[in-house]
Amino acid sequence: MAVTAETSMPGANSNDRQSSAANDAGGMPAPRRTRASAEAARYGVLRRLAPALKHDMVVNLQAISMMAEVLNAKLERGSPAPVEFHASIAKLNRLAREAVANCLKVASWIEPGEDEGVRLAEGVDDCLSLLASNFNFRGFVVIKDVPESPFQVSRVVLRHLLVASLITLTDAAQGPCEVHVKAEVVTGMAEISVRISPRQDGFEGLPFEANYRELEWQDVQALAQAESVELIRGTDNITMRMPRAIATAPLQIAPV
Repeated sequence: MAVTAETSMPGANSNDRQSSAANDAGGMPAPRRTRASAEAARYGVLRRLAPALKHDMVVNLQAISMMAEVLNAKLERGSPAPVEFHASIAKLNRLAREAVANCLKVASWIEPGEDEGVRLAEGVDDCLSLLASNFNFRGFVVIKDVPESPFQVSRVVLRHLLVASLITLTDAAQGPCEVHVKAEVVTGMAEISVRISPRQDGFEGLPFEANYRELEWQDVQALAQAESVELIRGTDNITMRMPRAIATAPLQIAPV
């Protein structure tokens, strides 16, 4: 998977560059330091997502366990009718297939393998659905403005940067907020903005303590720089501009 353009991050002034040069005096070359920062940020994002990923994986496995217990209880009471027995086995097989598919989907967050393009709206929904439970408990209401579009972006890049931006802004919030997520295609680029604003209904969210360290703005910057994505930060908002993703893997012909 590749992107069609490489963009720079605006807003880096001479002081930033001087500070970066000063940091290089520590002995680590700038490219290695940048890669290390990006890897640390990716790990930080995954650690913050761990409870949600665990939940998504366990839910399907619990369904299989419950169905197996029901079937075992029927067998202990006596051999069920063949039709009923086959129906239970078929349901168990269906649940097992769904669990495998879901576990593979969860695993792709940890080890994405071959990157692929994803439609912008689908990719945004992918990230928001994973964070939905966490946001609900904390009193964050997501307001989404993402029209359907055939425009595709890198699934891996979108996951890293959008999730990192969402976590960064909500960690910095002083209380329950509305989280406005907008995505559109502007001049051949996907422009995704995340903005928070305090809720006006007096809702009090549950106390929250991150299971891992808070993400810092430097983490999001490191990810954007590593992925050649344009990134802008405001007081209560983050905007990113991502190029179109194009497939680079060789065409695979499915067996007949």
